[in-house]
Amino acid sequence: MPPAPLHAIEKPLTIGALAHKASVGIETIRFYQRKGLLSLPAKPLGGIRHYQLGDVARLKFIKSAQNLGFSLDEIMGLLRLSDGTHCAEASAMAEQKRQIVREKIWQLQQMEAALTTLIQACFERPDTMSCPLIAALHSATPGKAPHAHLG
Repeated sequence: MPPAPLHAIEKPLTIGALAHKASVGIETIRFYQRKGLLSLPAKPLGGIRHYQLGDVARLKFIKSAQNLGFSLDEIMGLLRLSDGTHCAEASAMAEQKRQIVREKIWQLQQMEAALTTLIQACFERPDTMSCPLIAALHSATPGKAPHAHLG
């Protein structure tokens, strides 16, 4: 019988090796275990816990989802759908996330416009004793972007 191909032999990983392969910290792995995102393997008597390559893939899935803005709770939901047969549900979750991203982009654009106006006000009134930007921040309504009062 010929030996098994090297890629078919899965060598168990220590938590340090798992962290290295998944490009995360050991404390991140422990945090995900506490949150229920990653299972805690059994610890043999007097031994160390061993992880599998599937755990590397799961950690990479979690990090990829985080990079798209999904919260850990949302990622838990995505992991429940990860067998690939729930595309409509996964797509609906992604659609909701995209709408949130679009709203944040709009808010950031509003902030950029307000900052641009405030910066311009500083240059339009360089001789005044009071900085228009600082004055606008003092008179701003909490929760709303400040506007320069020109005049």
